[in-house]
Amino acid sequence: MEKVWLKSYPEWVPEFIDTNEYKSLGDLFEKSINQFRDRPAYSNLGTTISYDELDQQTRDFAAYLTNVRGLKKGDRIAIMMPNLIQYPIVLFAALRAGLIVVNTNPLYTDRELEHQLKDSDATAIVILENFAHTLEEVIQHTNIKTVITTKIGDMAPFPKSLLVNFVVKYVKKMVPSFSLPMAISFKTALAEGKGKPFTEAEVSHDDVAFLQYTGGTTGVAKGAALTHENMIANLLQAYHWASKDLIDGQETFITALPLYHIFSLTANAMFALKIGAKSVLITNPRDMPGFVKELSKEKFSFVTGVNTLFNGLLNTPGFDQLDFSNLKLVLGGGMAVQEYTAKKWKEVTGHVLVEAYGLTETSPAATINPLDIDGFTGSIGLPISSTEISIRDESGKELGFGEAGELCIRGPQVMQGYWNRPKETDNVLSKDGWLKTGDVAVVSENGMVKLVDRLKDLIIVSGFNVYPNEIENVVALHPKVLEVGAIGVEHAKSGEAVKIFVVKSDESLTEKELQDYCHEEMTGYKCPKYIEFVSDLPKSNVGKVLRKDLRKLNEANEA
Repeated sequence: MEKVWLKSYPEWVPEFIDTNEYKSLGDLFEKSINQFRDRPAYSNLGTTISYDELDQQTRDFAAYLTNVRGLKKGDRIAIMMPNLIQYPIVLFAALRAGLIVVNTNPLYTDRELEHQLKDSDATAIVILENFAHTLEEVIQHTNIKTVITTKIGDMAPFPKSLLVNFVVKYVKKMVPSFSLPMAISFKTALAEGKGKPFTEAEVSHDDVAFLQYTGGTTGVAKGAALTHENMIANLLQAYHWASKDLIDGQETFITALPLYHIFSLTANAMFALKIGAKSVLITNPRDMPGFVKELSKEKFSFVTGVNTLFNGLLNTPGFDQLDFSNLKLVLGGGMAVQEYTAKKWKEVTGHVLVEAYGLTETSPAATINPLDIDGFTGSIGLPISSTEISIRDESGKELGFGEAGELCIRGPQVMQGYWNRPKETDNVLSKDGWLKTGDVAVVSENGMVKLVDRLKDLIIVSGFNVYPNEIENVVALHPKVLEVGAIGVEHAKSGEAVKIFVVKSDESLTEKELQDYCHEEMTGYKCPKYIEFVSDLPKSNVGKVLRKDLRKLNEANEA
């Protein structure tokens, strides 16, 4: 497809980026530390650390992992915690040591956690003790040999750290009991690593940096293998797009999306490192009043989020009274930004909510709206630097402008493939580097891309991917369920929600019984919001459940 989008590029955005600017993410880290050593790096729960402290703590932790625990380049380490200062310390320590980071949702059930740890063959995990009981349930089925537990207040100064940890455990009772005799504490690991020798790992562009897990048409979560070059490319693509207004060493980022999510990982953790920004970590963004209180303390300039987060803030008392005078860029992704939310955001803050589009498999950004737009466009923007797009029909033939077809993407940010899954990789990634997104789009003659439908049955709940097959596989294991079909339906708060249609094998099955079962087996955002019991499911002549007919049934019921 002709690169017509280049004519619509802002004047400061280059056609290509040069990934050779950094040899690895460790090289990026070292260069940024040397440039911004005295700047604040991360702030959370009343504690702030500088880039110099981040350097020392990541070095000590990396020394512990390699020198004491014997981890070597290419070993997988899982990180399972929300946004706390411990997260970037572990993250960048692992990258400096040449390890592969396996980002893990702390709300995973034991079934989900076991699959990810076994599939990645992780040998180490750093976990917030609030979730350690889940690890206890599955650790014997994995190859985990190193367990490091941390507490919410660990990075606070003494005696505040003791107070916070006491309240969390004994007053709020947020730490279920667990037994992991092999575990050591995060603070002990830092102390043992201090003074131990450490040498930065020799890492190349082609080495894998992250396994970012995403669902699949089979219902089995797959690890997208993202290399150091993939991440560097997407960082530089985002940097050049946003560099006009953001000044090195002077910005404050609000990081409310979890760092284990690819959007926040690249747009916040890596981007902030690149420009020496201060990142304010929001541990529990669902506490909207608490979130607004944190915002009132900061002169923030950059905010990332999903539609549900922005909508939640807009409906929280006090948000409209905040000082937005330092705000420069607001980036929405992970799910579609709704027109109402975008217009309300501009009305309240005076700033445009800029929509971007990407996938876990593209590290994640592929298209972004120009930053100088006046308001909501209904588009996912233009392909970013060094990125090609193609719209293709079912036979793979390229279509023209204004014609709807599958959006395909090629660029240096496209993943290496799915971890140890060559067949699944071949299904989406061609030999010449084209990634099939499964999204139906049209491209205008000025290069703006608009999504019109999905080829996949993917459901996006508050920016998180939910795959119907996984839901169906789990629900079908319930002894009172004969058949089940899952679809996504519109939801005012989360954009979409999961609805299941269930054929009972036992008439005593109730909606509450099934809801309780789902909450035991799946993390919250995957659980069905709606359950409808039916006598049978629409199927093809080979017996496949027809989700398009389920969607029609749902529409008929709502009419």
